[in-house]
Amino acid sequence: MNAENNRPPRRLGIVMDPISAIKPAKDTSLALLLEAQARGYQLHYLEMADLFLDGGRAGGAARMLTVRDSLDDWYSLAPAQNIWLDELDVILMRKDPPFDQEFLYATQILDVAQRGGARVVNDPAALRDFNEKLALARYPQFTAPTRVDRDMGRLRAFVGEHQDTVIKPLDGMGGASIFRLRAGDPNLGVVLETLTQHGQRYAMIQKYLPAIREGDKRILVIDGEPWPYALARIPAEGESRGNLAAGGRGVGRELSPRDREIAEALGPDLRARGLLFVGLDVIGDYLTEVNVTSPTCVRELDKQYGSNISARLFEALEQPRTDTLRT
Repeated sequence: MNAENNRPPRRLGIVMDPISAIKPAKDTSLALLLEAQARGYQLHYLEMADLFLDGGRAGGAARMLTVRDSLDDWYSLAPAQNIWLDELDVILMRKDPPFDQEFLYATQILDVAQRGGARVVNDPAALRDFNEKLALARYPQFTAPTRVDRDMGRLRAFVGEHQDTVIKPLDGMGGASIFRLRAGDPNLGVVLETLTQHGQRYAMIQKYLPAIREGDKRILVIDGEPWPYALARIPAEGESRGNLAAGGRGVGRELSPRDREIAEALGPDLRARGLLFVGLDVIGDYLTEVNVTSPTCVRELDKQYGSNISARLFEALEQPRTDTLRT
């Protein structure tokens, strides 16, 4: 018997929303777990409420997890046992937004686990630094006219300047609370009041891009390299949002030269910051979001192209670690 067969199994933890509530046909976290299990990892399931700090060590009330590629029986969980998170080889942080105060605390707990030796994907400090909307400010050469503001007068002026706009909260996902606003819209005031809570919360407003009719493209960047195919999320009839959660239809497309230009320009910076699995949203020629918390669309692309995107991520994870930027 060789030494490889004697090696203890690798251990993977995942922090996610309740696995009982996922849609297994579409869920990227399930795709990642199926690949990890196929590679021989022990799976340890946690929700945010399971994480804790005990002195200077991060722990969690974890449940051993078994997954299956099934539409109606996709998981089994063992009873919870407290474990030290730094004894895990890999931790996938896959909790969906909103990025609220509790999410912030969870990333700080995962920081402690990472300092103890676990590899956390994506890097907890980078999750804090990369708000999925505000991150656009790092790459202004690729973005359409965009403003982040809470002053309703300035937001009104942006609508007046660009005539046709889209406004959304900074902490949303899945197309929730995204509004298309045109100059002269009688609902302009109430939408701005609602999204900013009467000027108490920031919102992002962007020039409306007619290319949304051709799809809001999700480009996956894995370890700094773009996957060669994007999922164009086509809005449903009468909708201006392409999000699959809002009824959009996903169609695979080969990356365009502009798609590749954007992804290859961002890739090295994302990788250096410990963002190994990222979803870029591109409409037409413009970058609109940098998704780092729980990127999706793996299962849809795998189904259309017969690929295994999860395997590419695990190939990257199983390479020797290199230092990452923490600024």
